[in-house]
Amino acid sequence: MKIVRRYFLKSAGLSLFGTGLVPSFLRRTAFALEQSPWSTRKKILVAIFQRGAADGLNMVVPFGEKEYYSLRPTISIPAPKACAGEGECAIDLDGFFGLHPSLRSLKPLFDAQRLAVIHAAGSPDNTRSHFDAQDYMETATPGMKSTADGWLNRFLQANPEAEAAPFRAIALTPRLPRSLMGPAPALAIDDLGGFRLRTNPQSRASNVLRSAFETMYVSAADRLISRTAHETFEAMDALGRIAPEDYRPANGAEYPKGPLGRSLQQIAQLIKANVGLEVAFAEVGGWDHHVNEGGVQGQLANSLQQFADALAALDRDLGDRMADVVVLTMTEFGRTARENGNRGTDHGHANAMLVLGGPVKGGKVYGRWPGLKPDDLYEGRDLALTTDFRDVFAEILVRHLGARQTAAIFPGFKLSAARFQGFLS
Repeated sequence: MKIVRRYFLKSAGLSLFGTGLVPSFLRRTAFALEQSPWSTRKKILVAIFQRGAADGLNMVVPFGEKEYYSLRPTISIPAPKACAGEGECAIDLDGFFGLHPSLRSLKPLFDAQRLAVIHAAGSPDNTRSHFDAQDYMETATPGMKSTADGWLNRFLQANPEAEAAPFRAIALTPRLPRSLMGPAPALAIDDLGGFRLRTNPQSRASNVLRSAFETMYVSAADRLISRTAHETFEAMDALGRIAPEDYRPANGAEYPKGPLGRSLQQIAQLIKANVGLEVAFAEVGGWDHHVNEGGVQGQLANSLQQFADALAALDRDLGDRMADVVVLTMTEFGRTARENGNRGTDHGHANAMLVLGGPVKGGKVYGRWPGLKPDDLYEGRDLALTTDFRDVFAEILVRHLGARQTAAIFPGFKLSAARFQGFLS
């Protein structure tokens, strides 16, 4: 077996992509957790992908536009003054836009000017395919299916470190997302506890299983694979000592019991461990609501509750560490402006992105609002695009992470600071 540029190792929930020798990479990871040689605080980006195309019009509600209510007679969110009970109408942001009531835990962050919204943002490509749209957003090359690497990996390539921290880029996902695929080293870990073989040390059968598994690889005929396997198991044992199951969030933060809450809690743990984290990726699915989407209550409301509470918990848990963190949310495209016959919404175009963090100039909804009148809709059915998602990505990379070269990160796209929305200080 010839191993040249890329290694793939999947064991106990660990996926590793990158260049260089795997054992050395994992050994540095284990060492980092014990010695923290990258203890200098870094600027950090946490990217969250809402897979399935979240309904931005019900997430950040344009209650100031009457067309919104005519387009959505059964699933619209009432305007703030249209109902008396708390949690039954939109939460006013600026007199025109409001948060879905399930996002109430984010309102204090908006008021504290740490949360901003960029509306009518997304991809200029008109595909309504989930697969293609996600791929275009993660490669940051809309309309191009041949792009090999992701935008976050290209950032890492274009801005190398003299001695890159092993946890510089990590995805809390079962597989490495397209955003992080490429030559620059990046980790995909579904669960920090999966960095070791999940065997019971008190169980003889469990120990026999582990021993057999190790022997199979360590005794491999290929000396490189044998050495890699031996050192990999040692590193996994060392990583097991971080005991993620014993982590206790700070400041009274309570993460919701769900995949996103778990992922963000583990990202917080890595940030506090000073292991050199610079880029983190998390994802949450379940946003494709063609049928019975619901309005104030229902499927979307339940998803938004988990989503908002996870973001709020991360902010509370990190406390003053949020001064170095920017959280960016994205989804492949929006939903149709008009509800369908099944009280749901179909695949649309532009959407809303959220930006949270200490450097964020929040308390504002950014982006030019195109309107929802018939002549304003894209292809007569969708919220029109006024902000290209690549301009949002670029503003964060340049103004927050300090990217120096951007041409290679966004091939074929001419960046201009004049198009930056100004949501970062």
